[in-house]
Amino acid sequence: MSSHKINKTYEQINKKIERGEAVVVTAEEIIDIARREGVVEAARQVDVVTTGTFAPMCSSGAFINIGQFKPLVRTTKTWFNNVPAYSGLAAVDCYLGATQTCEDDPLNKHHPGEFNYGGGHVIQDLVAGKEVQIRAESYGTDCYPNRKIEKIVTLKDLPNAMLCNPRNGYQNYNCAINRSDKIKFTYMGTLKSKMGNANYSTSGQLSPLFNDPYLKTIGLGTRIFLGGAQGYVNWTGTQHKKDVERGVNGVPLSPAGTLSVIGDLKEMSPEWLVGQSIRGYGISLSVGLGIPIPILNEEILKYTAVSDEEIFTQIVDYGYDYPEAISRSYGQVSYAELKSGSIMVKGQKVVTVPLSSMVKARKIARILKTAIQRSKFFLGQPQHMFH
Repeated sequence: MSSHKINKTYEQINKKIERGEAVVVTAEEIIDIARREGVVEAARQVDVVTTGTFAPMCSSGAFINIGQFKPLVRTTKTWFNNVPAYSGLAAVDCYLGATQTCEDDPLNKHHPGEFNYGGGHVIQDLVAGKEVQIRAESYGTDCYPNRKIEKIVTLKDLPNAMLCNPRNGYQNYNCAINRSDKIKFTYMGTLKSKMGNANYSTSGQLSPLFNDPYLKTIGLGTRIFLGGAQGYVNWTGTQHKKDVERGVNGVPLSPAGTLSVIGDLKEMSPEWLVGQSIRGYGISLSVGLGIPIPILNEEILKYTAVSDEEIFTQIVDYGYDYPEAISRSYGQVSYAELKSGSIMVKGQKVVTVPLSSMVKARKIARILKTAIQRSKFFLGQPQHMFH
């Protein structure tokens, strides 16, 4: 839109939140409100729309300081429950990646390519308050003479632990099928032969970046729900794309925007950070992510009112085409169709399987809604925009 009848600021909305007067609805609730009241009146009435998603997000992990020892040490190799962490940092800092696999995983010994424990599980164990074994090595220096350390810790014992995820909240993703004669094990889950199933992984009309497709309100410093705590957007994520084909309301028709996010691991919950073992692929971490969308004007309101019927993705064959020709599509399908339980592909009825949880996505949106209504969550105004 070239002009707006409604113009609100972050400061105005935050003052309403502080007074307990802000009108907050979820991304599902706003759809009917916009249809009933119209976009302009809905934008006048509503201050914030909350979103949510919960799904495997492989590009996740945590920066952890394991604490110093006597004598001092600068670690060059670190393990958490025998899961290696990257230690090319100063002193006792390391980065534990969600997809890193356990070195002595018994499942892998008998079934190569299969793992039942890794970085994602360590992160979940830590936020659950469980004890974790830390083992570290060093070559030793004059200022850091210690060469080997080992101890049992809980998250409370660690000086610092930050969840720092380079790529979360993917703005749309493929619907995966397998047209080959053999079962395929992928990061999109197990795909049966001859299109026995179609897997997808987005919460549709609740998904954060579907409700702000051009990232007009999401930028550096945006305050979010992350892993059960308050976190922040700290940049665009890896593989972030802006120049993509778009459909209704500017929604991308293929994988597009991503976010890099950060938060205090010590404040998070094992309900919203769940280690995953994906058969034939490896380890991942399911992350709970929710973003409040401030209704600054009717343009933003219109974006948040997008429905599953208006959101489409590409059907991609992971049996023959994926990794060779990922641009090849077997048609588009709406999230309304995907959520119905089956779709039609080349004249064949195919059962659909979600990798993301709508139950948890709705819960995140409601948690955010309640927190804002109770003046416990305020909007973080972006300090740099990505659009």
